[in-house]
Amino acid sequence: MTSPSSPELDALGASIKGRFLAEKRVLSFDEYLEEFLQHPLRHSRDAARYVHDCFDYFGSYELDAPTGKVRRFRLFDQEFADGDAEGAGRARLLGHEHVQEAFYRALANFVRERRSNRFLLLHGPNGSAKSTFATCIMRALEHYSTTEQGAVYRFSWVFPGGFDEKSIGFGSNSKRSSGTESYAHLEHDRISAKLVSELREHPLLLLPTPERRALVSKAYGPAAEAPPDWIWNGCLGHKNAQIFDALLTDYAGDLRKVLAHVQVERYYVSRRYRTAVVTIGPQMSVDASERQITADRSLSALPAALTSLNLFETRGELVDGAGGIIEFSDLLKRPLESWKYLLLAVETGEIALTMSNLAVNSVFMGSTNEAHLEAFRQHPEYNSFRARLRFTRVGYLLDYKQEEQIYLSQIVPQIRSHVAPHAIFVASLWAVLTRLLRSDTAHYEETALGKVAASLTPMEKALLYAQGTIPRRLSSDETKTLRAGVPMVAREFDSQPIYEGITGASPREVRTLLLDAAQHPRERCLSPIGVLEELQALCEKGDYQFLKYKPDAGFHDPAAFAAQVRDAWLDRIDVELRASTGLVEESRTEELFARYVTQVSLWVKGERSHNPLTGKYEEPDAGLMRRIEEVLAVEDSTDFRRNLISVVAAYAIDHPGETPHPATIFPRYLERVMASYYAERRGLVAAVLRDVLTLLSDSPEQAEGLEPEARRIAEAALQRLTSEVGYCRLCARSCLGELQRARYSDV
Repeated sequence: MTSPSSPELDALGASIKGRFLAEKRVLSFDEYLEEFLQHPLRHSRDAARYVHDCFDYFGSYELDAPTGKVRRFRLFDQEFADGDAEGAGRARLLGHEHVQEAFYRALANFVRERRSNRFLLLHGPNGSAKSTFATCIMRALEHYSTTEQGAVYRFSWVFPGGFDEKSIGFGSNSKRSSGTESYAHLEHDRISAKLVSELREHPLLLLPTPERRALVSKAYGPAAEAPPDWIWNGCLGHKNAQIFDALLTDYAGDLRKVLAHVQVERYYVSRRYRTAVVTIGPQMSVDASERQITADRSLSALPAALTSLNLFETRGELVDGAGGIIEFSDLLKRPLESWKYLLLAVETGEIALTMSNLAVNSVFMGSTNEAHLEAFRQHPEYNSFRARLRFTRVGYLLDYKQEEQIYLSQIVPQIRSHVAPHAIFVASLWAVLTRLLRSDTAHYEETALGKVAASLTPMEKALLYAQGTIPRRLSSDETKTLRAGVPMVAREFDSQPIYEGITGASPREVRTLLLDAAQHPRERCLSPIGVLEELQALCEKGDYQFLKYKPDAGFHDPAAFAAQVRDAWLDRIDVELRASTGLVEESRTEELFARYVTQVSLWVKGERSHNPLTGKYEEPDAGLMRRIEEVLAVEDSTDFRRNLISVVAAYAIDHPGETPHPATIFPRYLERVMASYYAERRGLVAAVLRDVLTLLSDSPEQAEGLEPEARRIAEAALQRLTSEVGYCRLCARSCLGELQRARYSDV
């Protein structure tokens, strides 16, 4: 008995069928040829061009960094993965824009040279995101293959039932679907045998080379780029070539009858099902092999013309990854002999198997750590391999803001308790400090820049790379030199074997540290205090290599870095506290300094300003200028004022169309003015801090003893700290208590 049809199921089925037809999942060869002629570039790509087009599909954008503008490719943001089981945040690549650019350039070179002819080897310390880089590309390829622009096809041979030996599958009971000259759309119960092209060979390879070249040339047109070598000079694999030749012989050279057996199918890139993207571990095994399929009884329905052939099916990781990317994880952990064939395959485009040669249509990439790469460089045969490899460094991040994003996206979601402000900042800044190297004047052609760079401390470098902050201690000329030379400082070690980011704390180690800090016995939140204690314990253990280096002029000193990070954290809390009290308003200080710059400008030009209240023109405010210059410890006010306006003018020239803001142009001067303004009110801030801690104490009686006005101010400050900054009452008490002991115990 047939159950009644469900309207919901009918609607679902209609939707799926409509999508199936819209995606053109199954085509005859003629139908595919029409698709090719409409979009010849899209439907004649090799693996390198396909991956390159995937980068272009998602696009890119520019980032303003202290080291200059950099291009970032959107596929590494993984925005398309929202809602994915793995989550976009977990898969996203933070930073490493130079690696993205290097990889894209390599792909562009492959496109120009019409084939992938280098092995792309990412090298760097363990945990530097080499695997994440490859995973992002593979996930992007998966999504790209579901789009219209990313559609890719393979073909199979289909043989209908009811054949005799003379007709090779064209018996009287085998009517062709839809009145066409193809068996591609036959229902499954009318197909007696199907042979899939496991290499996902391009359907155009079914056309003989001369005719194929003529067709491609006509479709491309005179102004188009050259087609990939795989399409222009390629040929069918051994199995498909045997089938094609046997059918062509039995059909007396009638190509259309041969192609009637071709079913073109759209396929989708998939890591799970190892379709066009494959990651191969360092195990010792052969990555491709063959097995005979004509001996398989399940294929006994094949025509006699084919069963008489010795057909072999290729299989293995290199076959699974055909048409996309094959990643060799930890490549150099393999003995050299076990992967030597790869470099020859990249150069020639073929891999020799027992019964045939396997055509290679993949982008080969791999990863290795620096220790294995250095050992490989000492191998006698290294130089012979060097030309076939393209090396790209993937060091640890040197921007603590980018480092923070790693833990915010990957660790914070795993922590069930509250995360206090700046807990991640403390760990991230410390990690970056452990990775920096002391600059060497010998690395610079410009002596002045080399001297300034060599004088930078680790903290100064960290702030320079992340924020573009120039140290206050530098003179005006040194400031200009360093500001112009930030990109050169960041690239100082590019040509050196030992580079910034080759060593230091790994993100893997910092993840563990943060998870441990979240279980601190006294801190109920993931607190900076807990993180600092874990950092101290880590430094005392000395288990890691970066902890064993001898300190070098302040560098390679993790224990000292922990103390410096603690000070930077207290600076942040101090600023938050001042702002929360309402007693020290940053905007008022900025306004005061902006007025000073305006008065100096009038003084230099010899002009007067119009007072809208009195209606009179007044001389520049000498009292205001003198008061600010006393704070800045100016010795010669005349020279200082003229230099100040010269800097403003130079900034305006370098930034046309932008309104000059004194706070942006003179951040160091503004900081000094703010510090002076704050020092005058330090006692008031200390009093509010004590009152806030009283509110947070375990004793209600103490809070009740506060004066009404003091209580109102303290409650308002606490409200701002919790609602605007993100503290809870527990971490506010511990963090503000630490600030009081360190900065306000003498007030």
